[in-house]
Amino acid sequence: MEKKAKIAWLYLIAALFVAVGLFLVVKKNTYLFFALPVVLGVLLLYIFSLDKVLLLTAFTVPISINLKAIDAGLAISLPAEPLLMGILVLFVAKMLYDGQFDRRISRHPIAIVIYCMFAWMLVTTITSEMPVVSIKFIASRLWFVVPAFFLCAILFKDPKNIHKFIWLYIAALCIVCIYTIIHHSQFGFDGDSAHWVMTPFYNDHTAYGAALAIYLILALTYAFIPGVKKSRRIIIIGVVVLLSIALILSNCRAAWLSIIAALAVLICVLLKIKFRWIAAAIAILVGLFFAFQNQIIDALEKNNQDASGDLVENIQSITNISTDASNLERINRWQSAFRLFNERPVFGWGPGTYQFVYAPYQMSKEKTIISTNAGDGGNAHSEYFGPLAEQGIVGSLLVLVLVIVTVYCGLKTYGRCKNKQAKVLVLGATLAFISYFIHGFLNNFLDTDKLAIPVWSLAALIAAIDVFYADKEEFVEE
Repeated sequence: MEKKAKIAWLYLIAALFVAVGLFLVVKKNTYLFFALPVVLGVLLLYIFSLDKVLLLTAFTVPISINLKAIDAGLAISLPAEPLLMGILVLFVAKMLYDGQFDRRISRHPIAIVIYCMFAWMLVTTITSEMPVVSIKFIASRLWFVVPAFFLCAILFKDPKNIHKFIWLYIAALCIVCIYTIIHHSQFGFDGDSAHWVMTPFYNDHTAYGAALAIYLILALTYAFIPGVKKSRRIIIIGVVVLLSIALILSNCRAAWLSIIAALAVLICVLLKIKFRWIAAAIAILVGLFFAFQNQIIDALEKNNQDASGDLVENIQSITNISTDASNLERINRWQSAFRLFNERPVFGWGPGTYQFVYAPYQMSKEKTIISTNAGDGGNAHSEYFGPLAEQGIVGSLLVLVLVIVTVYCGLKTYGRCKNKQAKVLVLGATLAFISYFIHGFLNNFLDTDKLAIPVWSLAALIAAIDVFYADKEEFVEE
Protein backbone atom coordinates (compact mmCIF):
# COMPACT_ATOMS: atom_id res chain seq x y z
CA MET A 1 0.00 0.00 0.00
CA GLU A 2 2.83 2.37 0.88
CA LYS A 3 4.44 1.77 -2.53
CA LYS A 4 1.11 2.41 -4.30
CA ALA A 5 0.65 5.63 -2.33
CA LYS A 6 4.08 6.89 -3.40
CA ILE A 7 3.25 6.11 -7.04
CA ALA A 8 -0.09 7.89 -6.70
CA TRP A 9 1.60 10.97 -5.25
CA LEU A 10 4.14 10.93 -8.09
CA TYR A 11 1.38 10.88 -10.73
CA LEU A 12 -0.54 13.60 -8.89
CA ILE A 13 2.49 15.91 -8.72
CA ALA A 14 3.28 15.25 -12.40
CA ALA A 15 -0.33 15.99 -13.39
CA LEU A 16 -0.34 19.23 -11.37
CA PHE A 17 2.96 20.28 -12.94
CA VAL A 18 1.63 19.69 -16.47
CA ALA A 19 -1.66 21.45 -15.66
CA VAL A 20 0.06 24.54 -14.23
CA GLY A 21 2.51 24.58 -17.12
CA LEU A 22 -0.27 24.42 -19.74
CA PHE A 23 -2.19 27.17 -17.93
CA LEU A 24 0.84 29.46 -17.99
CA VAL A 25 1.46 28.73 -21.67
CA VAL A 26 -2.16 29.40 -22.69
CA LYS A 27 -2.94 32.35 -20.39
CA LYS A 28 0.44 33.99 -19.81
CA ASN A 29 2.32 32.84 -22.93
CA THR A 30 5.35 31.82 -20.83
CA TYR A 31 7.34 28.61 -20.92
CA LEU A 32 9.69 29.37 -18.04
CA PHE A 33 7.75 27.10 -15.67
CA PHE A 34 8.95 24.07 -17.63
CA ALA A 35 12.53 24.96 -16.65
CA LEU A 36 11.66 24.25 -12.99
CA PRO A 37 12.66 20.52 -13.09
CA VAL A 38 16.04 21.46 -14.55
CA VAL A 39 16.58 24.11 -11.87
CA LEU A 40 15.56 21.69 -9.11
CA GLY A 41 17.83 19.02 -10.59
CA VAL A 42 20.82 21.38 -10.58
CA LEU A 43 20.05 22.43 -6.98
CA LEU A 44 20.04 18.78 -5.93
CA LEU A 45 23.41 18.33 -7.63
CA TYR A 46 24.78 21.30 -5.65
CA ILE A 47 23.64 19.66 -2.42
CA PHE A 48 24.56 16.04 -3.06
CA SER A 49 27.12 15.97 -5.89
CA LEU A 50 29.11 19.18 -6.42
CA ASP A 51 31.62 17.32 -8.59
CA LYS A 52 28.90 16.79 -11.19
CA VAL A 53 28.13 20.53 -11.17
CA LEU A 54 31.79 21.17 -12.03
CA LEU A 55 31.59 18.68 -14.87
CA LEU A 56 28.32 20.23 -16.04
CA THR A 57 30.03 23.62 -16.02
CA ALA A 58 32.82 22.28 -18.26
CA PHE A 59 30.19 21.34 -20.85
CA THR A 60 28.15 24.54 -20.57
CA VAL A 61 31.01 27.06 -20.87
CA PRO A 62 31.57 26.77 -24.67
CA ILE A 63 27.84 26.84 -25.45
CA SER A 64 26.94 29.58 -22.97
CA ILE A 65 25.59 32.82 -24.41
CA ASN A 66 26.58 36.27 -23.21
CA LEU A 67 23.40 38.25 -22.57
CA LYS A 68 25.20 41.48 -23.42
CA ALA A 69 25.83 40.06 -26.89
CA ILE A 70 22.07 39.73 -27.51
CA ASP A 71 21.23 43.22 -26.22
CA ALA A 72 19.68 42.07 -22.95
CA GLY A 73 21.43 44.84 -21.06
CA LEU A 74 23.43 42.47 -18.86
CA ALA A 75 26.99 41.22 -19.08
CA ILE A 76 26.60 37.66 -17.87
CA SER A 77 27.21 34.33 -19.58
CA LEU A 78 24.31 31.88 -19.25
CA PRO A 79 24.16 29.25 -17.93
CA ALA A 80 27.87 28.98 -17.03
CA GLU A 81 28.37 32.02 -14.78
CA PRO A 82 25.35 31.40 -12.49
CA LEU A 83 26.62 27.82 -12.05
CA LEU A 84 30.06 29.16 -11.14
CA MET A 85 28.59 31.71 -8.72
CA GLY A 86 26.67 28.94 -6.98
CA ILE A 87 29.82 26.83 -6.66
CA LEU A 88 31.71 29.79 -5.15
CA VAL A 89 28.94 30.44 -2.59
CA LEU A 90 28.85 26.78 -1.53
CA PHE A 91 32.65 26.65 -1.28
CA VAL A 92 32.77 29.77 0.93
CA ALA A 93 29.96 28.37 3.12
CA LYS A 94 31.79 25.07 3.49
CA MET A 95 35.06 26.82 4.39
CA LEU A 96 33.26 28.90 7.03
CA TYR A 97 31.59 25.78 8.40
CA ASP A 98 34.46 23.28 8.65
CA GLY A 99 37.53 24.97 7.12
CA GLN A 100 38.72 21.66 5.66
CA PHE A 101 40.66 21.69 2.40
CA ASP A 102 43.55 19.59 1.12
CA ARG A 103 46.65 21.46 2.30
CA ARG A 104 48.76 19.99 -0.47
CA ILE A 105 46.69 22.02 -2.94
CA SER A 106 46.18 25.11 -0.75
CA ARG A 107 49.96 25.34 -0.18
CA HIS A 108 51.00 24.49 -3.72
CA PRO A 109 53.27 27.11 -5.38
CA ILE A 110 50.60 27.93 -7.98
CA ALA A 111 48.03 28.49 -5.20
CA ILE A 112 50.44 30.80 -3.36
CA VAL A 113 50.88 32.94 -6.50
CA ILE A 114 47.09 33.12 -6.81
CA TYR A 115 46.81 34.35 -3.21
CA CYS A 116 49.38 37.06 -3.95
CA MET A 117 47.46 38.12 -7.07
CA PHE A 118 44.19 38.50 -5.14
CA ALA A 119 45.94 40.28 -2.25
CA TRP A 120 47.39 42.84 -4.66
CA MET A 121 44.01 43.23 -6.39
CA LEU A 122 42.51 44.13 -3.01
CA VAL A 123 45.25 46.70 -2.40
CA THR A 124 44.76 48.28 -5.83
CA THR A 125 40.98 48.26 -5.36
CA ILE A 126 41.41 50.53 -2.34
CA THR A 127 43.33 53.02 -4.52
CA SER A 128 41.17 52.39 -7.60
CA GLU A 129 39.83 55.19 -9.76
CA MET A 130 36.54 53.26 -9.85
CA PRO A 131 36.25 51.06 -6.70
CA VAL A 132 32.84 49.61 -7.61
CA VAL A 133 34.19 48.40 -10.97
CA SER A 134 37.23 46.89 -9.24
CA ILE A 135 35.09 45.09 -6.64
CA LYS A 136 32.96 43.58 -9.42
CA PHE A 137 36.15 42.55 -11.23
CA ILE A 138 37.50 40.74 -8.14
CA ALA A 139 34.14 39.03 -7.55
CA SER A 140 34.03 37.70 -11.12
CA ARG A 141 37.65 36.59 -10.91
CA LEU A 142 36.82 34.69 -7.70
CA TRP A 143 33.98 32.72 -9.27
CA PHE A 144 36.32 31.73 -12.08
CA VAL A 145 39.42 30.85 -10.03
CA VAL A 146 37.86 29.10 -7.02
CA PRO A 147 35.85 26.50 -9.01
CA ALA A 148 38.33 26.09 -11.90
CA PHE A 149 41.52 25.89 -9.84
CA PHE A 150 40.87 24.98 -6.21
CA LEU A 151 37.81 22.73 -6.64
CA CYS A 152 38.98 21.22 -9.93
CA ALA A 153 42.30 20.30 -8.30
CA ILE A 154 40.32 18.27 -5.75
CA LEU A 155 38.01 16.91 -8.48
CA PHE A 156 41.10 15.73 -10.36
CA LYS A 157 42.09 13.42 -7.49
CA ASP A 158 40.18 10.88 -9.55
CA PRO A 159 41.87 10.58 -12.98
CA LYS A 160 38.51 9.72 -14.56
CA ASN A 161 37.33 13.23 -13.72
CA ILE A 162 40.30 14.73 -15.56
CA HIS A 163 39.25 12.93 -18.73
CA LYS A 164 35.56 13.79 -18.23
CA PHE A 165 36.26 17.48 -17.61
CA ILE A 166 38.46 17.86 -20.68
CA TRP A 167 36.23 15.88 -23.01
CA LEU A 168 32.99 17.49 -21.87
CA TYR A 169 34.49 20.87 -22.79
CA ILE A 170 35.77 19.46 -26.10
CA ALA A 171 32.36 17.92 -26.90
CA ALA A 172 30.63 21.27 -26.44
CA LEU A 173 33.40 23.07 -28.33
CA CYS A 174 32.94 20.66 -31.25
CA ILE A 175 29.24 21.62 -31.34
CA VAL A 176 30.29 25.28 -31.59
CA CYS A 177 32.85 24.40 -34.29
CA ILE A 178 30.25 22.63 -36.44
CA TYR A 179 27.81 25.51 -36.01
CA THR A 180 30.54 28.06 -36.85
CA ILE A 181 31.79 26.19 -39.93
CA ILE A 182 28.24 25.79 -41.30
CA HIS A 183 27.51 29.45 -40.56
CA HIS A 184 30.83 30.51 -42.13
CA SER A 185 30.15 28.47 -45.27
CA GLN A 186 27.07 30.61 -45.95
CA PHE A 187 29.44 33.55 -46.48
CA GLY A 188 31.90 31.65 -48.64
CA PHE A 189 34.46 31.32 -45.82
CA ASP A 190 35.56 34.92 -46.42
CA GLY A 191 37.95 36.65 -44.01
CA ASP A 192 35.57 39.35 -42.76
CA SER A 193 32.80 36.97 -41.69
CA ALA A 194 35.38 34.81 -39.88
CA HIS A 195 35.48 37.52 -37.20
CA TRP A 196 31.88 37.04 -36.04
CA VAL A 197 30.35 33.78 -37.34
CA MET A 198 30.98 32.08 -33.98
CA THR A 199 28.55 34.42 -32.23
CA PRO A 200 26.57 34.12 -29.97
CA PHE A 201 28.84 31.50 -28.37
CA TYR A 202 32.10 33.47 -28.60
CA ASN A 203 32.19 37.25 -28.91
CA ASP A 204 34.85 37.23 -31.63
CA HIS A 205 37.34 35.06 -33.48
CA THR A 206 40.26 35.75 -31.12
CA ALA A 207 38.59 34.22 -28.03
CA TYR A 208 37.33 31.36 -30.19
CA GLY A 209 40.81 30.82 -31.63
CA ALA A 210 42.43 30.82 -28.18
CA ALA A 211 40.03 28.10 -26.97
CA LEU A 212 40.61 26.07 -30.15
CA ALA A 213 44.39 26.24 -29.67
CA ILE A 214 44.16 25.01 -26.07
CA TYR A 215 41.90 22.08 -26.84
CA LEU A 216 43.63 21.14 -30.07
CA ILE A 217 46.78 20.63 -27.99
CA LEU A 218 44.85 18.60 -25.40
CA ALA A 219 43.16 16.48 -28.08
CA LEU A 220 46.55 15.79 -29.67
CA THR A 221 47.81 14.86 -26.20
CA TYR A 222 45.19 12.11 -25.98
CA ALA A 223 46.30 10.82 -29.37
CA PHE A 224 49.67 9.97 -27.79
CA ILE A 225 48.44 8.60 -24.46
CA PRO A 226 49.38 4.91 -24.22
CA GLY A 227 46.68 2.28 -23.86
CA VAL A 228 43.85 4.15 -25.60
CA LYS A 229 41.46 1.81 -27.44
CA LYS A 230 41.52 1.89 -31.24
CA SER A 231 37.88 3.02 -31.48
CA ARG A 232 38.56 5.94 -29.12
CA ARG A 233 41.73 6.85 -30.97
CA ILE A 234 39.72 7.15 -34.20
CA ILE A 235 37.32 9.55 -32.42
CA ILE A 236 40.29 11.52 -31.07
CA ILE A 237 41.78 11.85 -34.57
CA GLY A 238 38.40 13.03 -35.86
CA VAL A 239 38.25 15.68 -33.13
CA VAL A 240 41.81 16.80 -33.94
CA VAL A 241 40.87 17.20 -37.61
CA LEU A 242 37.71 19.18 -36.76
CA LEU A 243 39.52 21.49 -34.32
CA SER A 244 42.37 22.00 -36.82
CA ILE A 245 39.96 23.00 -39.59
CA ALA A 246 38.10 25.29 -37.20
CA LEU A 247 41.38 26.92 -36.08
CA ILE A 248 42.47 27.58 -39.67
CA LEU A 249 39.06 29.02 -40.61
CA SER A 250 39.01 31.20 -37.47
CA ASN A 251 41.62 33.52 -39.07
CA CYS A 252 43.04 34.04 -35.58
CA ARG A 253 46.71 34.75 -36.19
CA ALA A 254 47.54 34.96 -32.46
CA ALA A 255 46.21 31.42 -31.97
CA TRP A 256 48.36 30.16 -34.85
CA LEU A 257 51.42 31.75 -33.24
CA SER A 258 50.56 30.18 -29.89
CA ILE A 259 50.49 26.71 -31.46
CA ILE A 260 53.91 27.32 -33.04
CA ALA A 261 55.30 28.50 -29.66
CA ALA A 262 53.91 25.41 -27.90
CA LEU A 263 55.49 23.22 -30.58
CA ALA A 264 58.86 24.95 -30.02
CA VAL A 265 58.63 24.25 -26.28
CA LEU A 266 57.71 20.62 -27.00
CA ILE A 267 60.84 20.25 -29.15
CA CYS A 268 62.94 21.69 -26.32
CA VAL A 269 61.38 19.22 -23.87
CA LEU A 270 61.92 16.23 -26.16
CA LEU A 271 65.53 17.31 -26.68
CA LYS A 272 65.80 17.53 -22.85
CA ILE A 273 66.92 21.15 -22.86
CA LYS A 274 66.75 22.36 -19.25
CA PHE A 275 64.15 24.92 -18.18
CA ARG A 276 66.79 27.45 -17.14
CA TRP A 277 68.29 27.42 -20.65
CA ILE A 278 64.85 27.99 -22.19
CA ALA A 279 64.24 30.87 -19.76
CA ALA A 280 67.69 32.31 -20.52
CA ALA A 281 67.06 32.12 -24.28
CA ILE A 282 63.73 33.93 -23.89
CA ALA A 283 65.40 36.61 -21.74
CA ILE A 284 68.13 37.08 -24.38
CA LEU A 285 65.55 37.39 -27.17
CA VAL A 286 63.61 39.99 -25.18
CA GLY A 287 66.87 41.85 -24.49
CA LEU A 288 67.83 41.80 -28.18
CA PHE A 289 64.41 43.12 -29.13
CA PHE A 290 64.78 46.15 -26.85
CA ALA A 291 68.40 46.67 -27.93
CA PHE A 292 67.50 46.69 -31.63
CA GLN A 293 63.86 47.77 -31.42
CA ASN A 294 64.28 50.70 -33.82
CA GLN A 295 65.77 48.51 -36.54
CA ILE A 296 63.12 45.82 -35.97
CA ILE A 297 60.27 48.33 -36.10
CA ASP A 298 61.70 49.87 -39.32
CA ALA A 299 61.75 46.40 -40.89
CA LEU A 300 58.21 45.61 -39.75
CA GLU A 301 56.87 48.89 -41.11
CA LYS A 302 57.92 47.84 -44.61
CA ASN A 303 55.36 45.01 -44.49
CA ASN A 304 52.11 46.24 -46.10
CA GLN A 305 50.30 42.90 -46.30
CA ASP A 306 46.85 43.22 -44.68
CA ALA A 307 44.83 40.34 -43.28
CA SER A 308 42.61 38.58 -45.81
CA GLY A 309 40.85 35.32 -46.47
CA ASP A 310 44.05 33.83 -47.88
CA LEU A 311 46.00 31.73 -45.34
CA VAL A 312 49.47 32.73 -46.61
CA GLU A 313 48.55 36.42 -46.70
CA ASN A 314 47.15 36.18 -43.19
CA ILE A 315 50.44 34.74 -41.94
CA GLN A 316 52.38 37.51 -43.72
CA SER A 317 50.11 40.15 -42.14
CA ILE A 318 51.08 39.10 -38.60
CA THR A 319 54.07 41.49 -38.65
CA ASN A 320 52.34 44.32 -40.56
CA ILE A 321 52.34 47.37 -38.27
CA SER A 322 52.00 49.94 -41.05
CA THR A 323 48.53 49.31 -42.55
CA ASP A 324 46.87 46.37 -40.76
CA ALA A 325 44.09 47.96 -38.66
CA SER A 326 43.94 45.10 -36.15
CA ASN A 327 47.67 45.24 -35.42
CA LEU A 328 47.68 49.04 -35.27
CA GLU A 329 44.74 49.10 -32.86
CA ARG A 330 46.60 46.74 -30.54
CA ILE A 331 49.55 49.13 -30.57
CA ASN A 332 47.15 52.00 -29.81
CA ARG A 333 45.75 50.08 -26.80
CA TRP A 334 49.25 49.14 -25.59
CA GLN A 335 50.51 52.69 -25.87
CA SER A 336 47.47 53.87 -23.92
CA ALA A 337 48.24 51.25 -21.28
CA PHE A 338 51.85 52.45 -21.01
CA ARG A 339 50.70 56.06 -20.59
CA LEU A 340 48.26 55.00 -17.88
CA PHE A 341 51.09 53.08 -16.21
CA ASN A 342 53.46 56.07 -16.40
CA GLU A 343 50.92 58.19 -14.55
CA ARG A 344 50.25 55.59 -11.82
CA PRO A 345 53.17 53.11 -11.89
CA VAL A 346 52.75 51.56 -8.42
CA PHE A 347 49.03 50.97 -7.81
CA GLY A 348 47.60 51.51 -11.29
CA TRP A 349 44.07 52.71 -11.97
CA GLY A 350 42.32 49.73 -10.36
CA PRO A 351 41.35 46.20 -11.50
CA GLY A 352 38.95 46.20 -14.44
CA THR A 353 39.14 49.95 -15.06
CA TYR A 354 41.24 50.12 -18.25
CA GLN A 355 38.27 50.10 -20.63
CA PHE A 356 36.72 53.06 -18.77
CA VAL A 357 39.79 55.28 -18.46
CA TYR A 358 41.99 54.77 -21.53
CA ALA A 359 40.14 57.08 -23.95
CA PRO A 360 41.99 60.35 -23.07
CA TYR A 361 45.33 58.54 -23.32
CA GLN A 362 44.94 57.74 -27.02
CA MET A 363 46.94 59.90 -29.41
CA SER A 364 45.34 60.99 -32.66
CA LYS A 365 48.29 59.77 -34.75
CA GLU A 366 47.93 56.26 -33.27
CA LYS A 367 44.17 55.92 -33.71
CA THR A 368 42.82 53.59 -36.37
CA ILE A 369 39.52 53.05 -38.16
CA ILE A 370 38.67 50.69 -35.26
CA SER A 371 39.40 53.26 -32.54
CA THR A 372 36.66 55.27 -30.85
CA ASN A 373 36.96 58.70 -29.26
CA ALA A 374 34.91 57.49 -26.30
CA GLY A 375 37.37 54.65 -25.73
CA ASP A 376 34.59 52.09 -25.45
CA GLY A 377 36.29 49.46 -27.56
CA GLY A 378 37.23 47.10 -24.74
CA ASN A 379 40.38 46.09 -22.91
CA ALA A 380 44.13 46.46 -23.37
CA HIS A 381 44.49 43.39 -25.62
CA SER A 382 47.23 41.90 -23.44
CA GLU A 383 47.29 39.78 -20.29
CA TYR A 384 50.50 41.62 -19.35
CA PHE A 385 49.88 45.25 -20.32
CA GLY A 386 46.31 45.33 -18.97
CA PRO A 387 47.41 44.55 -15.38
CA LEU A 388 50.32 46.97 -15.87
CA ALA A 389 47.84 49.83 -16.35
CA GLU A 390 45.28 48.59 -13.83
CA GLN A 391 47.49 47.24 -11.03
CA GLY A 392 50.87 48.79 -11.64
CA ILE A 393 54.20 47.06 -12.02
CA VAL A 394 53.45 44.51 -9.29
CA GLY A 395 50.25 43.38 -11.02
CA SER A 396 52.05 42.77 -14.30
CA LEU A 397 54.97 41.00 -12.60
CA LEU A 398 52.54 38.70 -10.76
CA VAL A 399 51.12 37.54 -14.11
CA LEU A 400 54.66 36.74 -15.26
CA VAL A 401 55.34 34.92 -11.98
CA LEU A 402 52.14 32.89 -12.43
CA VAL A 403 53.22 31.81 -15.92
CA ILE A 404 56.80 30.98 -14.86
CA VAL A 405 55.77 29.06 -11.72
CA THR A 406 53.01 27.09 -13.50
CA VAL A 407 55.21 26.18 -16.47
CA TYR A 408 58.10 25.28 -14.15
CA CYS A 409 55.81 23.05 -12.02
CA GLY A 410 54.41 21.45 -15.18
CA LEU A 411 57.82 20.64 -16.66
CA LYS A 412 59.22 19.53 -13.31
CA THR A 413 56.21 17.24 -12.75
CA TYR A 414 56.66 15.86 -16.28
CA GLY A 415 60.23 14.91 -15.35
CA ARG A 416 59.12 13.30 -12.06
CA CYS A 417 56.11 11.34 -13.32
CA LYS A 418 56.54 7.57 -13.18
CA ASN A 419 53.28 6.78 -14.97
CA LYS A 420 53.32 7.40 -18.74
CA GLN A 421 49.68 8.50 -18.95
CA ALA A 422 50.13 11.11 -16.21
CA LYS A 423 53.41 12.17 -17.84
CA VAL A 424 51.82 12.81 -21.23
CA LEU A 425 48.80 14.56 -19.69
CA VAL A 426 50.81 17.00 -17.59
CA LEU A 427 53.01 17.83 -20.58
CA GLY A 428 49.93 18.46 -22.74
CA ALA A 429 48.39 20.66 -20.04
CA THR A 430 51.64 22.65 -19.73
CA LEU A 431 51.88 23.19 -23.49
CA ALA A 432 48.22 24.26 -23.64
CA PHE A 433 48.84 26.68 -20.75
CA ILE A 434 51.86 28.10 -22.60
CA SER A 435 49.81 28.50 -25.78
CA TYR A 436 47.29 30.68 -23.96
CA PHE A 437 49.86 32.98 -22.36
CA ILE A 438 51.70 33.36 -25.67
CA HIS A 439 48.33 34.35 -27.13
CA GLY A 440 47.99 36.56 -24.03
CA PHE A 441 50.63 38.96 -25.37
CA LEU A 442 48.09 39.99 -28.03
CA ASN A 443 44.71 39.47 -26.32
CA ASN A 444 43.26 39.03 -22.85
CA PHE A 445 40.29 36.84 -21.97
CA LEU A 446 40.81 35.78 -18.34
CA ASP A 447 37.90 38.04 -17.41
CA THR A 448 35.54 35.76 -19.39
CA ASP A 449 34.32 32.25 -18.58
CA LYS A 450 35.22 31.07 -22.11
CA LEU A 451 38.97 31.14 -21.37
CA ALA A 452 39.19 31.54 -17.60
CA ILE A 453 37.77 28.06 -16.97
CA PRO A 454 40.13 26.31 -19.43
CA VAL A 455 43.23 28.22 -18.24
CA TRP A 456 42.67 27.85 -14.47
CA SER A 457 41.63 24.20 -14.86
CA LEU A 458 44.90 23.56 -16.74
CA ALA A 459 46.77 25.00 -13.75
CA ALA A 460 44.64 22.75 -11.50
CA LEU A 461 45.51 19.70 -13.61
CA ILE A 462 49.23 20.48 -13.32
CA ALA A 463 48.93 20.95 -9.54
CA ALA A 464 46.82 17.78 -9.12
CA ILE A 465 49.24 15.55 -11.03
CA ASP A 466 52.15 17.15 -9.16
CA VAL A 467 50.55 16.47 -5.77
CA PHE A 468 48.59 13.24 -6.26
CA TYR A 469 50.20 11.22 -9.07
CA ALA A 470 53.78 12.22 -9.90
CA ASP A 471 55.40 9.69 -7.55
CA LYS A 472 52.99 6.83 -8.28
CA GLU A 473 53.54 3.94 -10.65
CA GLU A 474 49.81 3.79 -11.43
CA PHE A 475 47.50 6.60 -12.47
CA VAL A 476 44.69 5.83 -10.01
CA GLU A 477 42.67 7.64 -7.38
CA GLU A 478 44.25 8.07 -3.97
